[in-house]
This record gives sequence, structure tokens and C-alpha cells, in this order.
Amino acid sequence: MSDLAWVPQSCTLPTEERPLRVAEWDALFSERLRSLSRPRPLRLRLGLVGGPGVEERVRDLVARESGCCSFFTFATSPGQDQVGLEVSVDQAHEAVLDALAVRAVAAGEQR
Repeated sequence: MSDLAWVPQSCTLPTEERPLRVAEWDALFSERLRSLSRPRPLRLRLGLVGGPGVEERVRDLVARESGCCSFFTFATSPGQDQVGLEVSVDQAHEAVLDALAVRAVAAGEQR
């Protein structure tokens, strides 16, 4: 999925950097996605296969994403063999969360 039309105007990441950031998310999902659920419409729960450096990679990515897209709230939970990532948004950004979920599934299926 190369169309970035789903990226909201409220994202402050420079336009030329957006494809690179999306590629980082896609790589994380394609390499590590184990599970995905939507416990609530405004919340996405991801299970990522753990391993050396995975937790740090996730924390770094969500820290940078929080810096440009303040509408996201991220929570990570490290485990023995899995890193949990919970992503939530407000009602105005539900479509962005939907798009992120679709990307995660599509990238995860490429494994």
C-alpha cells in the first residue's frame, strides 16, 4: 500500500520523510507481527515477536511517531518472547487507526 492519503493533516512530519516512516512501520510489521486485535474501535493491540533489540526498536519508533502525530497514544509491554504495543486515538482519528491496522495486516501477511 503506497498511498499516503490516509496520513492526517495534523501530522507534523515533513512530507518527504513520511514514506520513510511508513516503511519503518511496514518493516516492523512484516518482520515481527504475531497478532492484532481491536478491543475497542479507538484501540489497536499488536503482539510483536520479541528478540534482541526489538523492544528498543519499538520504543524508538513510537517515540518518534509521538513527536509528529500527537493524536496517537502508545503503550508498550515487554514480555519474554513478545513485545506488546497498544495504539489508541481519539474519535477524530479513528480512520487513521483503521489505516494503520490495515497496513499492519498487509505487511504481516508478507512474511
